[in-house]
Parts: sequence; structure tokens; C-alpha cells
Amino acid sequence: MLTVSGLEKAHGSRTLFSDVTLQLSDGRRVALIGGNGVGKTTLIETIIGIQDADKGVVHKSKALTIGYLPQELPAATDRTVLAETLDGATHIRAIAERLRVLEERLHSADEAQLEEIIERYGQAQAEFETHGGYAIESEAHRVLAGLGFPPSWNDRPIRELSGGWRMRVALARLLLSDPDVLILDEPTNHLDVDSVAWLENHLAAWTGALLFVSHDRDFIDGVANRILEVSAGKATEYVGTFVEYVAAREERIAQLEAQAAQQRRQIASTEAFIDRFRYKATKARQVQSRIKAIEKLDLIELPGEKELAAKFDFPQPQRSSRVVAELEHATVGYDGETILSDVTFAVERGQKVGLVGPNGAGKTTLIRMLTGRLPPTAGTVTIGSNVDVASFAQDQAEDMDPARTVYQELMTITPKQTTRNWRTVLGSFGFSGEAADRRIPELSGGERTRLALAKIMVLPVNLLVLDEPTNHLDLPSCDVLEDALRAYTGTVLLVTHDRHLIRSVCDALIEVRGGRAIWHDGVPESVLNPLGTMAADAAAGPSASPKKSGHANKKKERKREEAEARNAKHATTKDLRKKQRSAERKWEQAEAKVADLQAQLADASVYEDKEKMTTIIDEYESAKDRAAQLMAEWEQTTVQLESAGG
Repeated sequence: MLTVSGLEKAHGSRTLFSDVTLQLSDGRRVALIGGNGVGKTTLIETIIGIQDADKGVVHKSKALTIGYLPQELPAATDRTVLAETLDGATHIRAIAERLRVLEERLHSADEAQLEEIIERYGQAQAEFETHGGYAIESEAHRVLAGLGFPPSWNDRPIRELSGGWRMRVALARLLLSDPDVLILDEPTNHLDVDSVAWLENHLAAWTGALLFVSHDRDFIDGVANRILEVSAGKATEYVGTFVEYVAAREERIAQLEAQAAQQRRQIASTEAFIDRFRYKATKARQVQSRIKAIEKLDLIELPGEKELAAKFDFPQPQRSSRVVAELEHATVGYDGETILSDVTFAVERGQKVGLVGPNGAGKTTLIRMLTGRLPPTAGTVTIGSNVDVASFAQDQAEDMDPARTVYQELMTITPKQTTRNWRTVLGSFGFSGEAADRRIPELSGGERTRLALAKIMVLPVNLLVLDEPTNHLDLPSCDVLEDALRAYTGTVLLVTHDRHLIRSVCDALIEVRGGRAIWHDGVPESVLNPLGTMAADAAAGPSASPKKSGHANKKKERKREEAEARNAKHATTKDLRKKQRSAERKWEQAEAKVADLQAQLADASVYEDKEKMTTIIDEYESAKDRAAQLMAEWEQTTVQLESAGG
């Protein structure tokens, strides 16, 4: 168990967070959320010990193992993907080294030592088997396949991989290490939809403690059973999924708003008394008393970040033809190798189309063909008339002049002859007032991404091509992007792993997988969560032929049936799981009430007032009974859930 108590950290005169309390124990999966720049990464590094806290303590046992995945890119080395992944299993390697040493001693041991060494060797071998030592390599292959690595890549040197794939290797190594506490800082940033779905299911079954930062609503909702929100220098913990957090947070803010309004009325009344009687000698003592009371008052602060504006006035682009791009039996590839074949569909004006599929399957190749930048090797591609394109690439946020301000950077692409107020435009993307005059180096990664999006979305174009635009964006910024895409009247081609954004914005999907690109009207859930076909596709690799052997088809069908069985079980236990979470939350609230009353009973002054003492004792006994009753309900629900296979 890892316990955080009263943690506080400041940068200069600004307090990032204070009085943070958190407990990480087996089965607790905590999502750490908050706006860009509130100190989430700093909090993680303080918990781990990379940074020192200004106040507070972190308690952890000496034997506790912590695994950490930072946002920084791991170094490129000559080691292979599989070797680096296996290196994460340090606990297995330590036992294997003991076995090797004992084996050497067996050959040179005399009769007096032999029996002892054999006994120790047997114990080490049993320990090796218990920890899964004989299956560790197959487990490494399973994890790598789940994260999208084809088997042919397992022997590739890491230096040959792009940054995103190197991050996946680091994640695979970390998962294989099986630490007591797993801490992940935005683990989905470099994953595709398939790999996000695999990781979500893997972490949802994680039996140790988990703390992770993410801005993917679906991922948070599928993994977390607790939410820790960092806002306005405070950290507030909510029990439940992301959906339950949203409801609980709204209820909490409504209560705080009511309390803050009452406090403002009390302060106004006190200030009116002070102003009225400030210069009356007979009231001097009362005035001074009220002045001191106001000075000591803890003002109630509302937790929410400042809402980003969500009003967009896009320039009217020229009208494109009804069909923006049409492909008929198109085939495309590079250097004689076919990437996609027999692609047929049409993108019409005003459609918002999401592209999903494994990394390396050909999504970028398809976009290049759709926009006329890459000719097909067979078939036809017809680009409509009057089609203007603006594209957002993942590295675009880094390609900015550090000498410029936010406003100056926007003005590098905006037309000069216009009556538009560009500061108002920047305000719509979260750069209001003085924020528009901040220099580029002062911006966080999420703020740079938001500025890069503003630069392309204010252009008078009728086709937007966005490649993973939500990477590094916080939840409010994702909302800004979602609102902007909804308000945009042109056509959108969107590559993203954010399933919430796809559902909210897209009206069609293109599934790129196994050498094919398949059009889907609407947003089928089976395409966003392809659990049944994911393992087979990961094993086949990005350039696999669409034709499968009979054995592969049977394997694929079996996995599909297994996935359907899991989904059916998940659906049947949904109400029980919801009931269990509700019971757990009520039980914890009741335990908190008991602890509060215990603290009151520990105060000696309580026993000076017999009536007050009796009231508190009665409340304490009732609270204990209530907590015991709720614990029994939770245990009963847990037994029912386990019996149902949940």
C-alpha cells in the first residue's frame, strides 16, 4: 500500500496543489484528471520521489515496487523489441539468475553441500514456476501483440522505431514487470483504437494499484473506479467511474455554490455593520471583532477551471462539389508493395468521417490518396471541384517559432485583409486576454496543440484533415475541439483513438484493417471496440493479405465467440457492478461519518456538556450500525457479483 498525506508543492509564488491525500492499494484504479498546467505530472513525480514535496509525506513499504511510464520519449537503443520487453520482468530474471548460480554449484559441490544445494534449487525452481517464469516469453508476445506489434517486429532494434512505437515498447516492458503500484502518464497518446481497447481491458483487470493520467473519457470510464480531480490547487477524490464522477461533481459544485452564496451574504452583512458603526466609540469593540472575523474567514472556492469559450465564427469557405472524393476499386502502395486494395466509397460534402484501425494499417496512406497527394496504382480516385484542404499533423504543435507570441503565431496564417477580430478567435480556443500575448515557450504541450488547431480551423477551407488532434489536450480543450468540429460546416477526415470524440462528431467510419478500407454508415460500436479480431490482426501485421487460411479463420471465429461471451457476461453483471459501486461509496461515506464522530468524542470539552455528549454518543452508535449495515450490503453484492462471474 502507498499512502499520500497532506502533500503540497509550489512553483515560485504559485501553489500547484496542497493538502493532497490519496491511498493506493490493491484493486484501486485512480484516474488523475485536471486541466493542462495544474500539476498532474508534478504530483506523480512527487509521489514517486523524483521531486520533493514542500509539505506532507508519502508512506510506502520498503518491499513495494512502483512502475512508472512518463510522457518523455525513451532513448533509442540497439536492443530488440522483445529483449527490451523481457527486461521488464526483473523479478523473473532475478530468480533465473539464482537458478543459474545454483546449477553451476551443483557441478562442483561435494557430498556435504549437495543436499542443501538441491533443496535450494528446488525451492528456486518452484518460485520460478509460481511467478510464471516458464511462460514469461509467451506473456511478452501477448502484451506486444495487444499493443499492435506484429511478430516480425519483435526482433527489430528499437532505434529503427518511431517515437510512438518506442513508447509502446516502454509500456510493454512496464506491464510485464507486474509492479505493486502502476503509474501511467497519458498512456493512450501513441496508441490506435485497437490498442487502446486492449489496454483498457488489460488495466480493468489489474489486481494491483493503478494511478494514471488520461483525457480519454471512454478509457477513464472503462478502467478507473476512482477519480482524483486536481483543480484550483486542491485535489478532490470521487468514488466511481467517470460518468459517476461527472454527476457527483455537479452535485458537489451546486452545494458549494449555495454555501458560497450564503457566505457572501454573511460577509456583506458584516461589512455593512462595520461601515455603519466604524466611527462610534460605543461600538468599537464589536467592529474590531467583526473585522478580525472577516480576516480569519476561509473563503469558499469553487473547484472548476475557467470554462473555455465554445462559440465559433468560422469563415465561410467556397462551396465544394457534392462529392469531395470518390474511390473506385482503388489500390495503393509503395515500392511495389500493396498497402490497400480494392477500395470503393465516396466522401460527400459536409460529412465528418472517422478513420480507425491499427497503426501501420494504412490510414495515412488512404488520406494521402483521398486528398490527391498519392496516386493509386490501380482503380480511380476522383477529387471533387473547389476542394480546399487544411491538415493537422501530430508534430505540428512543435513546429512554431519560439520568438513569437500566441497572437503573432496565429497571424502567420490568417489573411491580412479582413475585419475579423483575431483576439476573439483566440479566445474561442482558450487564449483570452493576456494569454494571447504569451510566448510559445511558455505554453504547455496541450496549449500548443490547441493553438495549432486554431491555425488551421480559422482558414476558409472546406476539407479538414486531422491526425490525432487530441494528444496532450486536457478535457476542457477536448470539449473545445468537439464543439468546433460540430460547428464546422465543411467536410472532416478525422484520425483519432478518442472514441468519445468519434461518437460525438462523426457520422461515418472508415475501418482500415488487413489491407482493406471498409466504409461504415454511422459509428458501429463493433468497429470502435474490435476485441474479437484484434489479436488475429495484431499477429498478422500491417501488410497482411486479406485472405486467411482455414486455421486462421477458425482461430478468429473462436476469439470472436470468446469476446461475445465476455461481452454478454459484462452486460448481465452491469447492474450488479453498479449496485456494488454504489454500496461501496455509501459505506465509505458512513465510515467517514464514524471517524468524524470518533474525533469529536476524543475532545475532552465534549464531556463538560452532558446533553451534547449524549447526542454525539447516540449519533456515533447509529453511525456505527449504519456503517456495519452498508458493509454487509457491499459484501452481499460482491458475493452475488462473483457468483455471476463478474
